Amino acid sequence: MLTQAPKGTRDMLPQEAYLWHALEDKMRRLSALWGYREIRTPVFEHTELFQRGVGGTTDIVTKEMYTFKDKGDRSITLKPEGTAGAVRAFVEAHMYADPLPAKVYYLAAPIFRYENPQAGRLREHHQFGMECFGGKEPTVEAELINLLMTLLGELGMENLSVHINSIGCKNCRPRYHEALRAYLGDRLGDMCADCQARFEKNPLRILDCKQEKCKAIVSGAPSILDCLCEDCRAHFERLQALLAAQKIPFAVDPTIVRGLDYYTRTVFEVIMQTGREGLALCGGGRYDNLIEELGGPDTPAAGFGLGLERILIELGNRGLLPEEPSVSDVYVANIGADRQTEAFAFTQALRAAGVKAEGDLCGRSLKAQFKYADKLGAKFIALVGGEELERGVVKLRDLKTREETELPLAEAPGLIASRVNG
Repeated sequence: MLTQAPKGTRDMLPQEAYLWHALEDKMRRLSALWGYREIRTPVFEHTELFQRGVGGTTDIVTKEMYTFKDKGDRSITLKPEGTAGAVRAFVEAHMYADPLPAKVYYLAAPIFRYENPQAGRLREHHQFGMECFGGKEPTVEAELINLLMTLLGELGMENLSVHINSIGCKNCRPRYHEALRAYLGDRLGDMCADCQARFEKNPLRILDCKQEKCKAIVSGAPSILDCLCEDCRAHFERLQALLAAQKIPFAVDPTIVRGLDYYTRTVFEVIMQTGREGLALCGGGRYDNLIEELGGPDTPAAGFGLGLERILIELGNRGLLPEEPSVSDVYVANIGADRQTEAFAFTQALRAAGVKAEGDLCGRSLKAQFKYADKLGAKFIALVGGEELERGVVKLRDLKTREETELPLAEAPGLIASRVNG
């Protein structure tokens, strides 16, 4: 029997589920406040979607995808990122015919990448992502960045800033490719095999290489900001003005290109300063050509993705995780096995009144029931049975003060609900 989860995956156990719920509740609330509605797409898609959408020169497509043949001999891939699937759904459902922009989010979406597992980045991890389809103005990126900074701020994270760059469009990027190839040409032999392969296909991807020898070479490369066309330059300057007006701390970082081929113009990362280094918590950008490339009409778009595991790890590192709520507010103890039916009915009545209630499911003695109620973190014990039940009352014991109160059986659920929830 297999006794371990596959490498790079982990279980979410009941005792930590509340952490995910607290994070997801905040994300849902802010998404609704910003006018974004939820979208859910399949865990797997046709492989061609990612080959065309994400790009053939990305590490995701060339090295990290979980791809297999189904029984119909079709190539299927577990989704390695969220945007391509959301765009496919947008096109397939003809959402472009609806009033635009179409603003969607996905939450706790499983993402699969075959890479070396590390803290906050597993082979199966989960993302919160937002996509805005149909908005061409830099206010789209400013809105997404504003929401991200609001979310992380509400979670208690500090020392945050946004690093932004513009990687141009299909009109001005070829000029930068020429400048980059001219700079790298004589140095190409000293670079890694991946960068040498990218040189002709997409030299911009070389700037995203993580190998130190390649990073040292490209550190002196020309900046793409010097090659932007007037439209891209104006768009980028307007974004900076919008962020400044919202007092969002940002820095222009020409080295950011992101790891996906579909980006155009704006790319950004939210950075948290940790000592002398910065940790990228999440990132995104604009992808004005992707919808058309996947069969839809020419439609501008932008979005971001944020890993939930990484955020939970950082919240834990900073002591910002919420306290675990009690499993039960009221434990219903039956006095004697012959009163189990009445105790069971009273437990259901409490739940119907909106009280988190638990009762005995294991045939425990009264003493053992008290111990179990304490382990559950119950605030009260309701004693059902004995001469109290004969008199038509329930005894409620406050486990903190040890105070006991008798309540009429018929009215007890409502009275307890008022006490617990009020």
